[in-house]
Amino acid sequence: MAATPDSTQLDEATGVVSLRSQHGADLLGVPGEGLRLTWRTESSRPGAAQIAYQVASGAPGAELAPAGVVESTASVAVPVGDLAPGERRAFAVRIATSEGWTAWSAELVIEAGLTHAELSAAVIGIPSEVEGPVALLRRVFTLDTVPARARLRLSALGLVDAWINGERASSARLTPGWTSYQERVLLDTLDVTDLLREGENVIVLEVGDGWYRGRMGFANRTEIYGDRSGAIAQIDADGEVLVATTDAGWRGGFGAVRGASIYDGTTTDLRESATGVHTPEFDDSSWTVAEIIESDPSRFEPRSAPPVRIVAELDMRRTDRENGVQFDAGQNVTGWVRLVVRGAAGDVVTIRHAEILEPSGALHTAALRTASATDVYTLDRDGEHVLEPQFTFHGFQHAEVTGAAEVVSATAIAISSDLPARSSFRSASDALDRFHSNVFWSQRDNFVSVPTDCPQRDERLGWTGDAQAFAATASTLMDAEAFWRNWLRDLEVDQTDEGGVASVVPDIIRFQDMRMGEGPVNNMGRAGWADAATIVPWAVYESSGSDEVLHQQLRSMRRWVEHLRARAGDDVVLPTEPFQYGDWLDPDAPGARPWQAKVSSDYVANAFYVHSARLLSKAETLVGDAAKAEEYAALADRVAAETWNRWGEEAITTQTGAALALEFDIAPQAERTRIADGLAENVRAENGRISTGFLGTPLVLFALSNNGHLDEAYLMLLRREAPSWLYQVDRGATTVWERWDAILPDGSIHSGAMDAGSKEEGGSMLSFNHYAYGAMIDWVYRTVAGLVPAEPGYRVARIAPRPAAGLEHATASIDTPYGRLAIDWRVEGDTFHATVMVPFGATAELDLPVSESSTVTVDGAAASAVLDAGEHEITVTAPAVARR
Repeated sequence: MAATPDSTQLDEATGVVSLRSQHGADLLGVPGEGLRLTWRTESSRPGAAQIAYQVASGAPGAELAPAGVVESTASVAVPVGDLAPGERRAFAVRIATSEGWTAWSAELVIEAGLTHAELSAAVIGIPSEVEGPVALLRRVFTLDTVPARARLRLSALGLVDAWINGERASSARLTPGWTSYQERVLLDTLDVTDLLREGENVIVLEVGDGWYRGRMGFANRTEIYGDRSGAIAQIDADGEVLVATTDAGWRGGFGAVRGASIYDGTTTDLRESATGVHTPEFDDSSWTVAEIIESDPSRFEPRSAPPVRIVAELDMRRTDRENGVQFDAGQNVTGWVRLVVRGAAGDVVTIRHAEILEPSGALHTAALRTASATDVYTLDRDGEHVLEPQFTFHGFQHAEVTGAAEVVSATAIAISSDLPARSSFRSASDALDRFHSNVFWSQRDNFVSVPTDCPQRDERLGWTGDAQAFAATASTLMDAEAFWRNWLRDLEVDQTDEGGVASVVPDIIRFQDMRMGEGPVNNMGRAGWADAATIVPWAVYESSGSDEVLHQQLRSMRRWVEHLRARAGDDVVLPTEPFQYGDWLDPDAPGARPWQAKVSSDYVANAFYVHSARLLSKAETLVGDAAKAEEYAALADRVAAETWNRWGEEAITTQTGAALALEFDIAPQAERTRIADGLAENVRAENGRISTGFLGTPLVLFALSNNGHLDEAYLMLLRREAPSWLYQVDRGATTVWERWDAILPDGSIHSGAMDAGSKEEGGSMLSFNHYAYGAMIDWVYRTVAGLVPAEPGYRVARIAPRPAAGLEHATASIDTPYGRLAIDWRVEGDTFHATVMVPFGATAELDLPVSESSTVTVDGAAASAVLDAGEHEITVTAPAVARR
């Protein structure tokens, strides 16, 4: 590394262009402990590189004090200490190159939230029915002057919307989101300075049951976390003066929302509106005095992940039918319909929702199971109304409106945890591009506070198997690091004392809830599901380049692997269990028993045991104990050897078994070629037919392409017949299906039937918005586009595009921590051309599609093995092209 230049020597060609913390943009009141900064740099000088950095910090608006110079190339997740509760601190960064120092970056102001120790407020509420009328909690307070800075601290045991002087205090929805409430509830900090005024002010909190007390899970239980819903709020001014806090001085009543359920929808009677509730003159003397709800204040902690917000609004296309008006959003979404109607007082308007239509044109609602997914409104006056539900969401593309009122317009309101899109992809295949979009939308629709399986039926749970299968793709499509870290906190909270990991997180499943076959099954510690404890942290680390998630989850990862070791006992491998999910929804499994896959569940369980032990070994090497790293690596090798000896030969006759043997290194090195050849032969014989379930699908394309069988990988990828990814596109899908054959080739809809204890006939397991089978999009970015994280966070990228017949062009980008990594390639005639952009701070290794007769040039000269930052033009003659 070059010597650090004198502080007066400037590099005017280089500058730090952005600075952020690990909590992302637009969040106030973040956790104060363990603050980390990431910055991006741009330079017009070829070959420029960071050799040192300096961080300055101090009070916002004051001169910042520089810390010492650090000779390092680090620019991702750099630790900068802690903030005190409520503290606001400004940061700036500059870096040194061999030519000198950059100017200081623009300042980043970070504000820490309050912990429970600084909260003066209490949780309050009024008696109410479960999923009945939404409570309104109200307080009038007086200000002599408007403070320079006012903050609302807001949370709930349930869901809460806050209004100050008639204005929403936040754009967030479903606040505070879903966490393992028995241990932790997120506390929002909101800037409400502009909502306050001199004199009398009114704050109103609307409180619903949501996930806390409402009906959740296929067992239809309520009051899972508590029998009272309530809210907590306080407004503090200029960092210290308390303006208003929830206490017994508040009053509460009810208004227009007569019922609110996540599953069933909202019932609103506008005639019951508390007119004038947001004004000081409103008479609340007949309302109930608010009660303090006993709760552990230590559960409340500063928000660490983006909240749920409205992320899209889609105009809906209208079709008039005999029994009402139907609307089509053109896209399967999670959210609700904003309806504009013109009617008379007393008119009832009903909106029902569904993902698809029956062949008859009616809504297909059987897949909803017991979820009503219906919003009902009663109008309070003659004229036009804008109608939206509260404290609910639906998974839908289609909606049906009935009632006497005239429907003026309908808009589909899509909600999601507010994660920025991170990547883009476009290719010569319109169908593949559409499937990419479908996967993105399935992630958006299912990342609603937690990573759910589906957004429409009476489930919507954070299934760990779906999450681990999709974690790498999710982290490529969106900036999901903070989202995953938040959810992984709950995964650890819900681990058993013995280290077992739940099938859903937050865990609300009880032993008697799940019935598979002859009786109830244990949902704890199931292979491929519980391994989310190791797989998700590693996927986040590989994508983000920040080891924070490994530090955070190392104890959880250890507990899970030790749990497996204890279950194995004196034997090396895990024993046969009464139930495993196995390669769930293998397309050849019995329709009523999706856990009975072709590949042995014992083999699958031990393969994932090996994988978890190896990932833990890697994490120990990075952030833990070197001796433990060696111990877990040796454990993995022993389990792998015995797993191969007992089940390997039979397992590799299946696509999932072969993929696990290759990608998890279960098979001996000498057997890999034979296994890969057998897998390829299987794929060719089946004309690309995919026969994997949830656990094999993320691996099978990698198993082929990583072992010299790219032709067969493309044969599978681009297949159009069922079962395949693109079959869904041809059937009109706009999101990813739960079942490969959710709509059958004859156009009929799968019954969804399975022997899972459903109380409904048919429709028991049929979702048209399930991201698990979309996990292969990570392979598409790495192999079709050719953007591979050779080192975590793409500090070193590998440029490895693989053209195929019928897929002669692709363009893609990934917003890495260092900046935009991008490629635009095409094959024209007998020449491969690519334009590659490498961000400052990163390099790129070349792994191009060459044949024996190829010549390669980079920027018009003989090719080098590594690209520095900047834009590069690459040419390959006589390129290797996969032939499917």
